[in-house]
Order: sequence, then structure tokens, then C-alpha cells
Amino acid sequence: MIAQKHNSDWWRGAVIYQIYPRSFQDSTGNGIGDLQGITSRLPYVADLGVDAIWLSPIFTSPMLDMGYDVSDYCDIDPLFGTLKDFDVLVERAHSLGLKVMIDQVLSHTSDQHKWFAESRQDKTNPKADWYVWADAKQDGTPPNNWQSVFGGSAWTWDTRRCQYYLHNFLTSQPDLNFHNAEVQNALLKTTQFWLERGVDGFRLDTVNFYFHDQELRNNPPSKGKAAGMPETNPYGFQEHIYDKTRPENIGFLKRFRALLDEYPNTTAVGEVGDETRAMQTMAEYTAGNDMLHMCYSFEMLGSAFSADHFKSTIENFESASNTITEGQSWPCWAFSNHDVMRHVSRWAQTDIEQEAIAKLSISLLLALKGSICIYQGEELGLPEAELEFDEITDPYGKAFWPKFKGRDGCRTPMVWDGTEPNAGFSNGAKTWLPVKPDHVAKNSEAQQDDAASVLAHYKSGLSLRKNHNALQKGELTFCDIPDDESTLAFHRHDASEKLICIFNLSRSSVDHKVSSLLDSQCIVRSSNVTLDGTQLKLGPLGYIIAKCRS
Repeated sequence: MIAQKHNSDWWRGAVIYQIYPRSFQDSTGNGIGDLQGITSRLPYVADLGVDAIWLSPIFTSPMLDMGYDVSDYCDIDPLFGTLKDFDVLVERAHSLGLKVMIDQVLSHTSDQHKWFAESRQDKTNPKADWYVWADAKQDGTPPNNWQSVFGGSAWTWDTRRCQYYLHNFLTSQPDLNFHNAEVQNALLKTTQFWLERGVDGFRLDTVNFYFHDQELRNNPPSKGKAAGMPETNPYGFQEHIYDKTRPENIGFLKRFRALLDEYPNTTAVGEVGDETRAMQTMAEYTAGNDMLHMCYSFEMLGSAFSADHFKSTIENFESASNTITEGQSWPCWAFSNHDVMRHVSRWAQTDIEQEAIAKLSISLLLALKGSICIYQGEELGLPEAELEFDEITDPYGKAFWPKFKGRDGCRTPMVWDGTEPNAGFSNGAKTWLPVKPDHVAKNSEAQQDDAASVLAHYKSGLSLRKNHNALQKGELTFCDIPDDESTLAFHRHDASEKLICIFNLSRSSVDHKVSSLLDSQCIVRSSNVTLDGTQLKLGPLGYIIAKCRS
């Protein structure tokens, strides 16, 4: 494989492009994306100006949760190709200057994994304690009140062992027992398998779900509405203090980091799913040089779109970081991914407004302190696809339909051109999820030569971030905007420069007095803005990023 330039700090401030393999490019005509398809499109990804790609799961799986139910950690599912295809992808990515990160789903396996097949046979086999088993209460009910994220009890009765097993997600996704050192060792060995194949990092799925309370204590009722959970899901009715985010997790994360440190220039970003302690957990999990490099949570992946929300989220993380590590923890921010409605649909009030939201959003995201993830198709301004019940595949959506329609609306195929039948994604007669007409109209080929397109806006924005170290790795300091709740303003600064970033998150114009040190010659990026002397006018969803002359 082509050697990568030594840069152990490459992840700090990096832009990571998430690829959902099923939906990126089909090379075989079966309507499902694959590794060869991804490889063929890597020049497009490199041209965007990102630093790395993150591949959602490609391991062998029965695909009941689209690959997040792993049955073999050390092989590629035939739907996507072969290990040779993966090696070719990594080599091609590296030749284009792209790092490769893959999803590691360590908290649970598929019930078809050979480990679980052995574990469930009886209570004395060598892997009997590799999963979380518990006896029923005297009345036959589950051992406690823990809920599954996907609905119902987190416990399922197994007739072989006559015990319940824990699953935080589908019944076919039994949770591994991280209190067993053999389990940790086995999982680290599978991680090493991919490090040896040249991967540059990992996205750790549900990283705070690894450990459970060994006393199996009941969770208390929630003190309020759980952020990010559908109202129809009773999972949000509890404070999840015993079934996840347990203190024992710190020790395993240190073991994971120690393994990564044996492979120079590798990194990890953890997904924190916690409704009440996310910023604290993010800071803890990235504290110092012996923990994860970065973490993200769902605070910016929800419906809230206001200056106060973004400011308070960042301040909460910084406060936790300062308390734990004197500001050394490192966040990763995203507005869209494979688990949530696309952000232009969450935040735009009308269809006409979606393009302005897309352009403002990437400008805001690239200005934040931390690393950032962008999700395939958001650079085209794709909205959430509207699907009918008979078109969806997501078990989460099927369980809570129609009030919650699941995650398939953000997982539909990438649109490459305007050709029939599937916009360049596949030449098959049918794709695993349908390609919708409103997506085809926003295809990448149509936007390539349009300087006013969302795609062009992403490219120029990512180039801007790469050319300003203050945006990649500098500090962030909020500015006070008197009597204005709609404006988010902050400085990004390092030893070499200071930038001011001002965003109007409202649908009304706002006026601000700005320092005489700021003039029209200082503007590096703006939209819907006029600057007259020291009077700055931001139109609806307008913004400015400018150098401070001092």
C-alpha cells in the first residue's frame, strides 16, 4: 500500500466524509452500493477537499440493521465485495490523499455471530459469559426495566439457556459482556486485523454502551423529555444511568487507544448517545493522550436551530473540557448522518429556503472548533427523501411508523447525474431504496460547473478551512451581541490570525455595529451581507467570516 505522509495530528480539525456503502455507487447492477463502486467515486470525494472517508459497516452481516449487526468482524459482506476489493479501495484512497476510517460496532454482535451461537448453548461453555445473561424474576419477567432503543424491553428470553439476554437495540443484536476481559481481548484483536490492512481510524458505534451495571439496577424515570428521541419511543421515559455510560468504560477506551498508538497516524471518533450527559461524556472520553482522539453526539443532529442552542452546546462542552483536562478534550461536530433526518429538512421552514440553509450550515460547521463530519449528499443540498411505508427497510421506522418514519429517508442512493433510471447510482432495474425525483434534480453533475451551487459552496468552504489554521485548530471565543438572540458570533484565532464569524440564524434582517478594524477588504466568506463603514447588515440566514485587522 502507498505510504501516507507522517502526520500524527491530522485528525485535529479534519473534515471526514461519511459514505453509506449501500447508497454510494453500485458497480454490479443489483441496486446496492459496493466497494468497487466507492473506489470509482473516490476522485469526486477527494475533489471536495475532505481529509478522510468514514465507511459505515461493511462486515459480514444478516443486514437486519443494515450492517450494524455484525456476524464476522474480519470479513467483508458479499453484498459489498471482498477483502481484496477493500484493499484496493484503501490503496486508491491513499493515493488521492484520503485517510480511510471504518465503523467498528463493538457493543453488540448479530445473533448469528459464532460467539453468540456458542454462548447461548448452555451456562458452562467457554463463551457462556461473553454476552449479558440474567435469570428471570420469580414471576418470569425480565430482570429489570431497561428499554431497547428500538422499542420494548431490552431483554429477550432464550429457550436454550432459559435466561434473558440483553440487547440495547434489536433482539437480533445481543450485547457483549465487556466485564469479561476475554471479550475485550477478542474485540481488540479484530480491530488490529483492520489496522494491519492499512485503515487510518475508526468510528466507534454507540461508544458509551459498552458496559452495563453488573447489579442490573433499574433505571429511574426521566426528569424531562429526552433530547433526540421520538416522542413515540418509551426509551426516552428513563434516565439511562445503569444501562450505559458506565465508569468502567474508561479503562477499555484506554486499552483501545493504546492499540491505536502502536499504529502511527491512526485515530478514533466515538459516537456518544446520551440524552442528558453527552457533553460531559464527550469531554471525558477525549481527555488527554490516552483516551479517544475525538467524539461526537446528537446535540447538533436534532431539530434545534438557534444561536442559543449552538452556543450553549459548545459552551457546555468547553466547560466540561476545562474541568476535566484544562481544555484539551476535542469534539467532532456534524449536522447530518445516517441516523437522522437530513439537516436541510430539519431546519428549513420552506422548500425554497433549503439552499440557503445548506450554504449557511456548511459555513457554520467549518467555522466551529473541532473536527467535522459531512454526510454523503449534503454537499448537494439533498433534503430528506419522502418514502412510503412499503418502501422502507429500517426496523426502527417500522416499529414507530407513522409518527416516526425511521432513518431510510436520509439513506437513499447518491445522485450522480440526471440519467434514467437511477441517476447514475445503478443501472439495475430497482435499487434497495428508491431514487426520488427531487433528489435527481440536485445531482452532482448538474452542480459541478455552477459557481452558485451548493456543491461549489461546499468546495470553497472546505478550501477556506484548509487554508486557515485558525479554523482547523485555533481557539473559539464567543462575542457578545447586545439584545440580539438570533445572531451567533465568535472569534477563531491562533498565533497567526484572528477571524470573526457572525451568523444570522433568523428569517429577518439584523444590523450590528462592528469594529472599525473590520472592513470590506477583510471578508473571506459571506452571504446576504452588506458592510457600510462600521454598520453590518445581515439579511435572513446571512453570515460573514472575516479577518480582524490588528
